[in-house]
Amino acid sequence: MIHSMTAYARKEIKGDWGTGVWEIRSVNQRYLETFIRAPEQFRGLEPVIRERLRKHLQRGKVEVFLKFTANPAHVGQLSINETLSKQLIENAKWVQSHSGGEINPTDILRWPGVMEAEEVDLDTVNSELLKGFDALVEDFKAARASEGNNLETMITTRLDSILEQVAVVEGHMPEVAKWQREKLTAKLEDLKAEIDENRLEQELIYLAQKQDVAEELDRLKSHVKETHKILKKGGACGRRLDFMMQEFNRESNTLASKSINTEITNAAVELKVLIEQMREQIQNIE
Repeated sequence: MIHSMTAYARKEIKGDWGTGVWEIRSVNQRYLETFIRAPEQFRGLEPVIRERLRKHLQRGKVEVFLKFTANPAHVGQLSINETLSKQLIENAKWVQSHSGGEINPTDILRWPGVMEAEEVDLDTVNSELLKGFDALVEDFKAARASEGNNLETMITTRLDSILEQVAVVEGHMPEVAKWQREKLTAKLEDLKAEIDENRLEQELIYLAQKQDVAEELDRLKSHVKETHKILKKGGACGRRLDFMMQEFNRESNTLASKSINTEITNAAVELKVLIEQMREQIQNIE
């Protein structure tokens, strides 16, 4: 199975502590590059996230986002710091005894540290968020595999079309040989030259060797077989497939340079179109 480097997944996790929303998206990249954006209190999760991604991904620019919303009913309940408040009251009484005035309870409560909010149990939240992240990664892998399957289907279709164009060229080769013989014979007759059958055959052999595309056609068929093998093996095969496209291009360019009739020229052009279509999609394969 092959995998696309372009994919997206989203996972929402809810608990008594609140709601966490993970998002992950990726695009093609030569190497694996990871960007993580999370609230400050969860920055400690970043090394864990990177390590888990490395176990599943080899290439691609990957962006991970975490949005967190605390549950007001569970987090932030206030309590009074009795020790500090007693100290403040004693100090206020001393000030009152020397300067007069009344003690305002509101002023005591406003003093920094008197009112304390309950701390969130980050260990519990982190554990549940990471479970959600693992589920997110599975969805993400499934999305990459699904898109990879679509890419494989597209490439396989183009490979079949390449073989069709190869067959077209092979079908015209006898016609090309006949055309070459007639053209050379007509040229000699125009020159009023005596036709030496042996010399004519030598010239035809020379022309046939110069414009023979059998080797290029054989290599194109061989490249098709090799590409099918790479697709069947799967895994991180994007770079190998990209190399095969270079090999396809080399043979199609040679074929185009040897074209001597419209049908072969058209086939060479169609081959270039098919190869370019595959190359563009292969850029997205891991």
